[in-house]
Amino acid sequence: MSDPPERAGRAPGEPILPMLSQLPPLPAPKPDQMGDPVSNAKVWNIANILTFLRLLLVPVFVVLLVANGGHSDGWRTLAFAAFAVACVTDLVDGDLARRRNLVTEVGKIADPIADKALTGAALIGLSSLADLPWWVTVVVLARELGITALRFFVIRHGVIPASRGGKAKTLVQNIAIGLYVLPLTGWPATTRFWVMAVALLLTAATGADYVSKAVTLRRNSARTAWKRLRKASE
Repeated sequence: MSDPPERAGRAPGEPILPMLSQLPPLPAPKPDQMGDPVSNAKVWNIANILTFLRLLLVPVFVVLLVANGGHSDGWRTLAFAAFAVACVTDLVDGDLARRRNLVTEVGKIADPIADKALTGAALIGLSSLADLPWWVTVVVLARELGITALRFFVIRHGVIPASRGGKAKTLVQNIAIGLYVLPLTGWPATTRFWVMAVALLLTAATGADYVSKAVTLRRNSARTAWKRLRKASE
């Protein structure tokens, strides 16, 4: 039984397979570590070593943050140093992997895990010490975990590239967390409140942007177009 031309976009009896050539080509995705092609590089390359170093720094950071009740200026300064080093590895490992063709499946999985582990440990630690409201931690972590899950959910349709807004969010968020880790008083302590407020605004805005991109990607992907054509041929 053939569908009318206005529904399927083809003449009655026309084969469905030749119509695939009429689909518009998908734009090439922007560089993004989730979508980068995997190379033949060894797992233990410099990019992955930096990623694993960030993972190892997470428990070190937590121990330093809560040492001596969590309110020792000396231990908090050391915790900030560990957090800063971990953030630097986050800035370097992805670009290094792409430039030197060191992208591996292990690295693509470990990198977001290390990022979320560091951010989660810092926020939960600060809230546990009553230095940061719990609702801030919940909002940020819900966005981080939700967007990560969303990107994996639509991976069959394509890769959602990292946006400039997302990178700006990460930078401002890390600066805000670092300021909260430091034992600050007076106007610097007030400044970190406003930096965190900006980070929250970017968190909400970029989260909504990722959801919009995911919906558009799923609607316009070649996989979805194939399903529509197949359904139209029934």
